[in-house]
Amino acid sequence: METEHTIEKKAHKTTHSQSQKDYLDWLSIVLVIIGGLNWGLVGAINIDLVQLLFGGFPMVARIIYILVGLAAVYMIYFATKK
Repeated sequence: METEHTIEKKAHKTTHSQSQKDYLDWLSIVLVIIGGLNWGLVGAINIDLVQLLFGGFPMVARIIYILVGLAAVYMIYFATKK
């Protein structure tokens, strides 16, 4: 028979492991925030920060846009994973 302490320990371990974020989670969160802020600037004051910073390097800007889009798709998975 499990003691109350053992049950609490198991519950804490399960909760802790489910709430931890790995590298891909954090990278995706950061990229989605960057994308959201960029779109906010485009909508509010018509400034595309990615183009402003990397406009001279169109391939770099394109890669950033692709990474932000992939991060958004991953966030759909992240929001629904258990």
